[in-house]
Amino acid sequence: MAIEGAELQISVEEGERWRRTMNVIVPSGVVDSERRRLTGELAARVKLPGFRKGHVPSSVVEKRFGQSLSREALDKLIGAAYREALSQQELNPISEGEVDNVQYEPDHDLTFSISFDVRPEIELSRLGGFRVERPAVNGLEDKLEQVLGRLREEKGTWHPLEEGKPEDGNLVEVEIQRMNDGEVGEAQPYQLVLGQGDATPNIEEAIKSLEIDGSGDFVVRFPDDFPNEERRGQEEHLHIRLDSRQHLVLPELDAEFAKSLGEFEGVEDLNEKIQADLEKEAEEQAESVVRGKLLDAILDANPFTVPVSMVDRYVESVLGNPEGVPPEKLTEAKEQLSPQAEHAVKRILAIDRLSEIQELGATEEELDDRIEEIAEKSGDTPAKIYANLQKGERLEALEREITERKVFDFLKEQSEITEA
Repeated sequence: MAIEGAELQISVEEGERWRRTMNVIVPSGVVDSERRRLTGELAARVKLPGFRKGHVPSSVVEKRFGQSLSREALDKLIGAAYREALSQQELNPISEGEVDNVQYEPDHDLTFSISFDVRPEIELSRLGGFRVERPAVNGLEDKLEQVLGRLREEKGTWHPLEEGKPEDGNLVEVEIQRMNDGEVGEAQPYQLVLGQGDATPNIEEAIKSLEIDGSGDFVVRFPDDFPNEERRGQEEHLHIRLDSRQHLVLPELDAEFAKSLGEFEGVEDLNEKIQADLEKEAEEQAESVVRGKLLDAILDANPFTVPVSMVDRYVESVLGNPEGVPPEKLTEAKEQLSPQAEHAVKRILAIDRLSEIQELGATEEELDDRIEEIAEKSGDTPAKIYANLQKGERLEALEREITERKVFDFLKEQSEITEA
C-alpha cells in the first residue's frame, strides 16, 4: 500500500551524531480506510459455516477477526508511513528502524516513533603532507623458481614404488580401521600425499613406519588445533594397512615442457612471462600498501567515529550466514572481527567523502573506457561486457574501482611517496 505524504504529520529529532527519530501521525481516516480494505479482502476469500465463499458480511468478519485485522492494518500502515516519511524527509537509513510508542484507538489517529542511524557526515580537514614509504620489490628470483616448481608438479606423473617405506611427497593408499572400546570398525580406504597435512601428524608417522602390504596397530592423538573440537586431544586406536606408495616424477625443464603450458617457444620465453606476471603482482601489492598507508594517515589526522550499526553490517557481510555454527562461536567471531571491521568502515567513509569533496566520482566516459579495456582483453564486445556486468550487478563495483583509483591518485599527489 502507499500513503500520500500530505496525509502524514512528520517531525524529526536529531539524536547523538547520526541517530535520528521520526515521530509520525497517520490520520484516523487513513487508518479506517486501510482497515475496511483489509476486511473486504478477507471477506472475499474466507470460508465460514453458513455463508457462501465471497458472501460473508463485513460485520461477521470484523467480529471474528477484528484483533488480527487491527494488527495487520497497523503493521502495513506503519511500514508504508515509514517509507513515505523517509522519502519526504530525504533520509537514507543505514540501520533497521526501531519502532516505539505506537498509540492507536478506534476513530483516533495512529501515532508512532521510529529511530534509526543515518550515514555520518565526516570532516576531512587535512588531506596531504604525509610521507609514505613504498615497499621494495625483491625476492622475485626465488618466487620464479617456486612457480616453475609448482608448474612441474602439476605436469608430473605418479609412478609406483615396490619397496621401501613412504616419505613426504609420496602418494599412498591406505586402509584404516578404528578399534575403540573393544569394537573394530569397518576398514575405510584413503588416498593422501604425505607431508601436505592431509592427515594428522601421528597418522602420517604411523604410515611412514610401514612397508607396502604391511600393517600395524597404533595409538594416535588428535592435535589441540584439530578442526573437530570434540576430538581435540583425544586418543584413538587404529589399525592401518599400507596398500601402495607412489612418487611424483617431474618433467624436464625444457622447450617441450614450456610448450605444454601454452604458446611459449622455450624455457626463456616461459621465464619472461612468469617474471612479468610476478613483477606486476609485486607492483600491485606495493601499490596496495601505499594506498593503505595513505588512508591510515588520513584517518589519524582526521579522527571520527562510526555507527555501531555500520560495523555490525560489515561484520555480517564478511561472515555471511554460516550454518551449523553455535551462537556463542558466532558471537565470538563477531567480537574478534569488530576492530578490523570498524577500521574498514572508516576507510570506506573516508574514500566516499574524498570523492565527494574533490568531485572524483567515476564518469560515464570513464566507465565506458574501462568496459572497452575489459572487452579488448577478453575478446568480447563492449556491449556484451556491459550486459554481463549489469546482469551480475557488478556495474556499481566497477564504478567504485574507478572512483577509488582517482581518489588514490589525488592522495598521492598531495603527499610524498618514497621508495624503500
